Amino acid sequence: MNPRLKALTVHLLTATGAVLSMLALLAAVRGEWSQMFLWLVVALIVDGVDGPLARRYHVKTNWPTYDGVLMDLIIDYLTYVFIPAYALFMSGLLPGWTGWIAIIAITYGSVIYFADTRMKTRDNSFAGFPACWNMVVLVLFALNPNFWLTLAVVVALALAMFTNLKFIHPVRTERWRLVSLPVTAAWVGFSVWAVLVDFHPESFARWGLLLSSLWLVFAGLVQQATERRA
Repeated sequence: MNPRLKALTVHLLTATGAVLSMLALLAAVRGEWSQMFLWLVVALIVDGVDGPLARRYHVKTNWPTYDGVLMDLIIDYLTYVFIPAYALFMSGLLPGWTGWIAIIAITYGSVIYFADTRMKTRDNSFAGFPACWNMVVLVLFALNPNFWLTLAVVVALALAMFTNLKFIHPVRTERWRLVSLPVTAAWVGFSVWAVLVDFHPESFARWGLLLSSLWLVFAGLVQQATERRA
């Protein structure tokens, strides 16, 4: 396959995220949360794969007709933000006024964050929480904490989008990548496990999700703190 066709194939792979987001939304409307998250996890995997492929096959040079970055942002807003916010609101995890606070903070804050040209750091990490609400809401479904704790997590992360706190990119942040990549793979595995058992409260998957999520949240903060001391 010549380089142009390879680049086009990567664009078409990215575009499948739009179909996956629609399948997730249809499941969400029916209240089939496990099926919704299964589609979102598949979309997350596609999003994790298409970036390295785009860089490998130089899509900006070999097929510049399509803007892969713009396509990725559109799909990410659907799968990372819009659909998870809908699920959080409609599932009852945050009832009444708390649900309204959550969906407004998530959708409004995230669209501003996505448009911020300063969202990436020099080492390809994120400046501020990268609006990965699909991952956050999945973990909240699995753990099903008290709604006050759920609200506190949502508000704290929504505010963290507009800080200079560092959050790693599991694929592109080179520092500690030998740990971050396996932890991310484990997170995906635990996610699929949790979804397949319909978020059963006695499943070990929920604790695997918690532990791997703690690494993904705090690894960048530890890096940032040690960089400053250095």
